[in-house]
Amino acid sequence: MRTRLTPQFVKKAAPMAGADRLVVWDSALEGFGLMVTGTGHRSWIVQYRAKGVSRRYTIPGKLTLAKARKRAKAVQGLVADGRDPVTEERRKKAEATSTLEAIAEDYLRRAEKKGGLRSLYECRRICNVYLYAGLGGSQISDIRRSDITKLLDKVEDDNGPVMADHVLGMLSMVMNWHASRHDDFRSPIVRGMRRTRPKERARTRALNDDELRAVWEAAGAFSGPYGHLVRFLLLTAVRLREAAKMVLGELSADGTVWTVPAARHKSRKDFMVPLSDDARAVLAAIPRLGDKGLVFTTDGHRFFGGFSRGKAVLDKAVPLPAWVIHDLRRTARSLMSRAGVPPRHAELALGHVIHGVEGTYDRYAYFVEKRAAFAALAAQVKRILAG
Repeated sequence: MRTRLTPQFVKKAAPMAGADRLVVWDSALEGFGLMVTGTGHRSWIVQYRAKGVSRRYTIPGKLTLAKARKRAKAVQGLVADGRDPVTEERRKKAEATSTLEAIAEDYLRRAEKKGGLRSLYECRRICNVYLYAGLGGSQISDIRRSDITKLLDKVEDDNGPVMADHVLGMLSMVMNWHASRHDDFRSPIVRGMRRTRPKERARTRALNDDELRAVWEAAGAFSGPYGHLVRFLLLTAVRLREAAKMVLGELSADGTVWTVPAARHKSRKDFMVPLSDDARAVLAAIPRLGDKGLVFTTDGHRFFGGFSRGKAVLDKAVPLPAWVIHDLRRTARSLMSRAGVPPRHAELALGHVIHGVEGTYDRYAYFVEKRAAFAALAAQVKRILAG
């Protein structure tokens, strides 16, 4: 159908009964028309040929007739210059979803849905602070090894070699994931790009008795949940974020066993922690806020997240030689040995995986032995606190 389009005609145009759409070509501008679907949706169209192929370019129907004609003339001008507006639009849309940031966000979103990343918060932080600022807007296929090296150099200069390795690790995960889903992409990351060696940066720090007493006492002075969290970490030897996101529903009915969900534990399996009387006493001393069952929280609605601020306050109160919260886990393991806990039982109490044939065939849970290990740890801590 062809007629001179007018605002009045456009407003009343509708498909005939039984038809799924109506296409009306404008007699005033060749190749320009109106399309109305059976549901009443309106859009403007421009029909043209590029390299012998017929194309149809769509203009949003929210534009007025005058503005749509103006846009159509601009599209026809591009065609006259030998360009293909439809192909260019498709390329732009594809590029918008092929930037490093878009692909990384897709990776994180899917990982969160599957529960595949234990440290999702840290992954997002690394992406937002380091990756997106340097390479986020780049097409992932255009990122070269030299671009990555330049980014890592900056991170190393500003934040240290360990953080540079964390950034490289996050980027490697995203690129490997994209390569597994894309026919042509190959990751530019190769061996030798790390700034440190894992063995070189492995920590050996454990608190001595005087330091442990000082930290325990300072933790008791906190008004919020951080102090309770520090004491609980020492008595359970778990990792920081495994404990920080604890909810009451993870405790057994009698409160003696805490099950860390697989999504939050490094082994990616549910991990049962028998709680000593002292660990249960720490939990009992924490005020219960809100109705969500959050244990370490300041408002009952969100998990506590001020780890850096809490550690800074703790360091100011107890100015010890360089140490990190994860050193409490190493301290707990050392105290188990000091208390006479068999090495195998101590390792299992910390959730370490036993490798090899023994780890494959020995399906015994060692729950009783783990309970004894945590009781021995608590007794050892109590002796140290008593001087």
